[in-house]
Amino acid sequence: MNDNTVVRLGIVGLGNIARQHINNVNSGAVPGCVLTAVCARTTDQQRELPGVQYFASHQELITSGLCDAVLVATPTFSHLEIGLAVLDAGLHLMMEKPIGLSTREGEQLLARQATEQVFALMLNQRADPLFEAMRDCIAQGELGEITRTHWTMTHWFRPEVYFQVSEWRATWVGEGGGLLVNQCIHNLDIFQWLTGMPSALRGFCRFGRYHDIEVEDEVTAYLHYANGASGVFVGSTGEAPGVNRLDIVGDRGSLCFDGERLLLTRNTPATSQYSRETRDMFGMPAFEASDITPERSINQHARVLANFVAAILEGEALIAPAAEGLNSLALANAMLLSTWESREVGLPLDSQVYQAALQQRQRSSQLRQKADIDAHIDMDASYR
Repeated sequence: MNDNTVVRLGIVGLGNIARQHINNVNSGAVPGCVLTAVCARTTDQQRELPGVQYFASHQELITSGLCDAVLVATPTFSHLEIGLAVLDAGLHLMMEKPIGLSTREGEQLLARQATEQVFALMLNQRADPLFEAMRDCIAQGELGEITRTHWTMTHWFRPEVYFQVSEWRATWVGEGGGLLVNQCIHNLDIFQWLTGMPSALRGFCRFGRYHDIEVEDEVTAYLHYANGASGVFVGSTGEAPGVNRLDIVGDRGSLCFDGERLLLTRNTPATSQYSRETRDMFGMPAFEASDITPERSINQHARVLANFVAAILEGEALIAPAAEGLNSLALANAMLLSTWESREVGLPLDSQVYQAALQQRQRSSQLRQKADIDAHIDMDASYR
């Protein structure tokens, strides 16, 4: 294993996101980490990484003895198989989102994690200073008890070519869903990271509304929280330019993110106190709004990967433990199950019930025929 001064990293996959991780490691943006091995399906990519050992199969990379940790950046349907192999070999694991096709797959992976193994998920938006600022405000009691949440995230527009150039995307068998488990998995993670998990939800998904796909590309969900608060989540890959607005309302104030600026509004006194005590029929508590938008120029992916390395070398607490990846996936799965069965779904989600419903759809699903299109790829444009 490692000499406690550096983590030897192997990466399975050489697609768009894997290349970003490779660039981060090779540029020195991930201290204490060195890239030693990669695995991809084609050999012509080997020449691109001199000094790094190439393997044609993930099993060869895992058993090579060249790696202390493995980053899995492959299509979602392979996450379970590769993740189990990494954990069974005693190596540390960083998994690209989502943790699997379903919460059931995530549970299977977590069950194989040994105590000494570090297992993290690339939930990079947790490293965004803006969401960290929101989380701090809530933790410090700035909002008081939360009464309402609302996130409209329709800023994930994807043209048809995005799906055509991939054989696995937007299929039940290849990805386990669409908008919810791909683009919005980050938003669902941040949503519950800030406000906690709801106790139940009712989802309304639309399948292939904007694209020639079998999975969801639009969703509206209504959330119920244990304290009586309500919430709404709206997502779409079919709107342009789309909207990104997050509101978290509490008894003492609110947070509003409009996609660019973050405003904190404080009420004096708290809304409930004012409502009980005022004699002004049309009154409203005094309030003050402040722009608390932080500087956001940070390499989120590099920070999460650096944290993973520090967790291995120094025991640093993980920003995104794999176990917490179950929450966002449970929300996505519950919204789909609610739509399929036209009913409210309680949380925690029964992973076996959802797995059976997903497998029913996977039996008639297949990977798509990949189109031979020379698509222009700008990864920076993919992050919203």
